[in-house]
Amino acid sequence: MRPAAPRQRGTSWRVGARTTLIAYAFLLPFLVLLVLYSFWPVVFGTYLAFTEYNIISPPRWVGLENFRELAGDEQFWSGVRSSLIYLLVVPVIQLLSIAVAMLVNRDLPGIGLFRTAYYVPVVTSFAIVGLMWTWMYQQDGPVNFVLTRLGLMDQPHSLLNNPATALLAVMFVTLWKGIGYYMVLYLAGLQGIPRELEEAAVIDGANRLQVFWHITLPGLRPIILVCSVLSTISAIKVFEEIFVMTQGGPAGSTYTAMYYVYTKAFQDFQYGQAAAAGLVVAAISLVFGLINFRLTRGGKAL
Repeated sequence: MRPAAPRQRGTSWRVGARTTLIAYAFLLPFLVLLVLYSFWPVVFGTYLAFTEYNIISPPRWVGLENFRELAGDEQFWSGVRSSLIYLLVVPVIQLLSIAVAMLVNRDLPGIGLFRTAYYVPVVTSFAIVGLMWTWMYQQDGPVNFVLTRLGLMDQPHSLLNNPATALLAVMFVTLWKGIGYYMVLYLAGLQGIPRELEEAAVIDGANRLQVFWHITLPGLRPIILVCSVLSTISAIKVFEEIFVMTQGGPAGSTYTAMYYVYTKAFQDFQYGQAAAAGLVVAAISLVFGLINFRLTRGGKAL
């Protein structure tokens, strides 16, 4: 019986190698698509940032010239400022999403319908959402009607045509559309926290605020990290709302960094400068992502 052992080991090795090859053969189409649509655009875009390219002539290497032009381009920095102002949406949307998630985490009659209603804006396209809110913000729209009746406005005016209110109006649409998405993530996190911990805290005399602060919030910390990073990146690279609702106006009050990238690439055909601006926006996103990582203590749970 013992002389047969090497042959069994050799057969086992060949079976393992064949299984691995079959697994990679199944993965190969997806790996090719991942390289083509994820990795290659990043590499090619980084290369374009150091070139002058107008899609007609071949790219010409210019080194850091695009970045020097960006440094002196007031329009670009105006877009960056608007994108940074847009970050004010992040804490508001996270707090409201946590509050709604805690509300729908209860076993109440019709709670399934309530959860679905909050998720409907998430699956609605930005084209429809943008057109709907553009109509609602008009001078004779329902938003003006409500604000004037509540005494918050002296007279109705189009919120998107006023430089003082346009960016805030678009930010509210992002807030309204995003709550349902983050609510689902926080709801999953809440249902992963053992109820025994909260019950034990209540038995020990903790009130609701103490249970939330010492049990629920630390348990949600990994979800808070993910959601805050996602919403921060979305806020810095906001584009769809701006494109559909304001086109960067009025008077450049909603001109964001990513809208600058769009105009440079598809209106001015300066792809090299657009790629350089995209790299700067990516670097800003990375910095704020690291800040979120630090504020949430690396997302470490209980």
